[in-house]
Amino acid sequence: MDLDRDLDRFQQSIRDLEGEIRRVVVGQDRVVHEILVCLLAGGHALLEGAPGLGKTLLVRTLARSLRLAYSRIQFTPDLMPADVTGTNVIVEDADGRKRFEFQPGPIFGNIILADEINRATPKTQSALLEAMQERAVTVAGTRHAIAPPFFVLATENPIEMEGTYPLPEAQLDRFLYKILVSDPDETTLVRIVEATTGVATPEPRPVLDGPGLLAMLDLVRRVPVAEPLVRYAARFVRATQPESGEASASARKHLRYGAGVRGAQALVLAAKAEALLKGRVHVAFEDLHAVAKPALRHRLILNFEGEATGIAGDAIIDSVLADLPEMPAEVSRLGS
Repeated sequence: MDLDRDLDRFQQSIRDLEGEIRRVVVGQDRVVHEILVCLLAGGHALLEGAPGLGKTLLVRTLARSLRLAYSRIQFTPDLMPADVTGTNVIVEDADGRKRFEFQPGPIFGNIILADEINRATPKTQSALLEAMQERAVTVAGTRHAIAPPFFVLATENPIEMEGTYPLPEAQLDRFLYKILVSDPDETTLVRIVEATTGVATPEPRPVLDGPGLLAMLDLVRRVPVAEPLVRYAARFVRATQPESGEASASARKHLRYGAGVRGAQALVLAAKAEALLKGRVHVAFEDLHAVAKPALRHRLILNFEGEATGIAGDAIIDSVLADLPEMPAEVSRLGS
């Protein structure tokens, strides 16, 4: 297949999709871009921000711009795992015989909005683990596959807010990206108020279907990555692991655990999508730099000193970026 020819179709589809999203969502350009990277990389996204910043609106708008099955799950403290995955129910046939039949839950869709995911108990949160990783759920010993494409776009409130539960580290690791949704500046806030207090709010039109989106995901996978860039991603992840010999000073000081294999996979896969969005069919170091924070920030577990100082994961990633050369010293010497 010709990557350059496919890139033209890819960029036209992305322009159409972005156009529909921006008809409804005011501002949040960075957040929109990062969600698209995550979508194209075939990963799940976790959006964190205070209530009222448009997280749910953004996910709903994305879903309505795609001709895909959309489900919304409102996470609450009384939500049970079966409310997410589904359960077996007793049905009676025409002859009066009774049998169990699986009733799919809302997780069986293409775009899943897990709204305020950290308001549910850990037991219910963990019900998403198998679905997010395996694209299937197991109920009463029977495995039920979820048809592709399948994306979980979860929103959460900052953990210090009342009535929230921390997400388990194993579940956090299933998210390709953690996206921080910040407060709008004055100009953007004015635009939001003007757009949402008028007579009518525009509705997005579906501009992309399932097969079209799957073709775009396949194109992302086919983007080549040079071996030095893959090695750089591996060294980057190793530099966040405090027990490794390649750990950065900041990681050794502030982290209990760093990123792992999924972190390295997220870096490379998201960098491929980032390159295509920039109009290139090859990955550059700048793409790895651009995706580092959303791909790794939720995979860094602070130690006691890190918790005490209140250092953010982004600051540790900045430190690693500053200290890690794009080429190992021995490679640089060979090239000179």
